[in-house]
Amino acid sequence: MKAIVKTSRARGADYRDMEVPVINKDELLIRVTAASISSGDLALYNWTDPAFTPPSLPFIFGQDFCGEVVETGSLAKGFEKGDFVSVESHIFCGTCGQCRNDQRHICQDLRVIGRDIPGGLAEYAAVPARCSWKHTDDTLKDVGAVMGPFGSSVHAILAEDIVGKTVVISGCAPQGLFAAGIAKAGGARKVIALDASLYRRRLALKMGAATAIDPTAKDCLQKIAKVCGAEGADAVVEMSGAADSVELCLKALRPGGRFVAFGLPVTNLSIDYAGDIVRRGIRLEGISGREIFRSWYK
Repeated sequence: MKAIVKTSRARGADYRDMEVPVINKDELLIRVTAASISSGDLALYNWTDPAFTPPSLPFIFGQDFCGEVVETGSLAKGFEKGDFVSVESHIFCGTCGQCRNDQRHICQDLRVIGRDIPGGLAEYAAVPARCSWKHTDDTLKDVGAVMGPFGSSVHAILAEDIVGKTVVISGCAPQGLFAAGIAKAGGARKVIALDASLYRRRLALKMGAATAIDPTAKDCLQKIAKVCGAEGADAVVEMSGAADSVELCLKALRPGGRFVAFGLPVTNLSIDYAGDIVRRGIRLEGISGREIFRSWYK
């Protein structure tokens, strides 16, 4: 089969022939019909993640994909040949405290498809059956490869009620753009998008943001206040991970507001912990991935 693989511990990837995977008893063999490029895939391609150590080289990456089941393991119950599935890239153990308390997305023994085991940038992929979400019809077939990142945006926005509230979304890469549409559909009173890219700001407006602001502008906080009022925003979803954006968004919140930490900083942050968080009663929530599979049903 053809696949996109890492062949060295350096930037780049190769397109080459690889063996079709042999599945385990609890796995499905999937003929990949579509795959999307995740931020994790880009980090592997550019070799910018020092924590990543491939099990072996060459290594097939690709975290978000969908396809047709062509073979089922003897213990893979509930699936049959021809089923169309989207793949949840997070492999959970099912036995740790988090998994037993419906927090499989933060499993203590979490592994990731396309990072810890071969991924979906190939014609075929072996996937644990428990990480496969069977579609009941073809309604979502065209977006089956973005269920993962879309689900993460759903989790970030809808982990708490946003009806009638002002929501700031910092960072309008694909998941930030998803978040803008989800917040609008979820009943937010106003959605304010922040991104330095004019192109992305325009996309955010199309996705439902009431206004889109350049966070590098000197009067950014004043522009936010003009939309949501001098008291500040009810909620901020920080999806960029940029240090300056984190500091800006903390100041954009009203006292008692909710700060959703989603983006991953590449450096340590320097924030006014007492002034911006403690004394203002800010509620800080970290979001890692999505609730399996609750976010997809939402």
